[in-house]
Amino acid sequence: MEKVIVIVGPTGVGKTKMGVALAKYFNGEVISGDSMQIYKTMDIGTAKVTVAEMAGVKHHLINIKEPTESYSVKDFQDEVRLKIKEISSRGKLPIIVGGTGLYIKAALYDYEFGESQMDHQEYVNKYQDHTNEQLYDLLLKIDEASAKELHPNNRQRVLRAIAIYESTGVKKSETLAKQNHELIYDARFIGLTLERDVLYERINQRVDLMMEQGLYQEIEKLMKKNYSSSLQSMKAIGYKEWFAYFQGNQSLEETLELIKKNSRNYAKRQYTWFNNQLPVEWFKVNLNDFDETISMVIDDLINNE
Repeated sequence: MEKVIVIVGPTGVGKTKMGVALAKYFNGEVISGDSMQIYKTMDIGTAKVTVAEMAGVKHHLINIKEPTESYSVKDFQDEVRLKIKEISSRGKLPIIVGGTGLYIKAALYDYEFGESQMDHQEYVNKYQDHTNEQLYDLLLKIDEASAKELHPNNRQRVLRAIAIYESTGVKKSETLAKQNHELIYDARFIGLTLERDVLYERINQRVDLMMEQGLYQEIEKLMKKNYSSSLQSMKAIGYKEWFAYFQGNQSLEETLELIKKNSRNYAKRQYTWFNNQLPVEWFKVNLNDFDETISMVIDDLINNE
């Protein structure tokens, strides 16, 4: 099995910096495990790694889609597996860095989605006049188990589950239930963590820093393109909160507070998900001496091969 290092954790703990440090030490290349950093022109709100932060380390799956394009977990699975093969074939170590847990798990475990023959756009068009509630009710009738796993307003995933059933005749929940979900790579999962109150304060400060870096101007450019709030890219935290502001229904202060709140809640969910779904070894980040944290992780990886 091909070796892979995976760096996970909530937003704002230093995953990007750790990924670059490990890539330099182990002669690796970084694969982004973030479902929103794939989008071009969405740099500040996604905290996308900068060229300076890359420090000469090659990064993959960043800036590969326009904000108008969709990108499924199946797309990610296919591309990551190709990248792992390609990077390994060059004698380098693939290092996945990101916080989108489901995407990462789907890429590294034996997930089958049952949708390889499916034209998703066909179903988007077919059900475009259905409300989220109507779509969810339909899914409840055909695949109750899948419906219970999803929020009624998560239109994209509800529609995907309907499409899988209609195109294959097999329920998505049944397909997943038959799978063992075993690792198909020799993967080590490194998690970075902080005390919750410290993490939340860092998240709040990070949003303020994004504003200083030009988040407002970045959003303004996107809004001038009349992107719909229903686009997958525009559902990202840091972007979706601005629609009410530009429609005149929310103040700037309220918008920023909402981004902070949503980011904190997401960080909390990320911890829970990673703890329940992946065999993560957690490392407490030393904010005063991040190099010490890097050394701890490197020592662990070397001594526990």
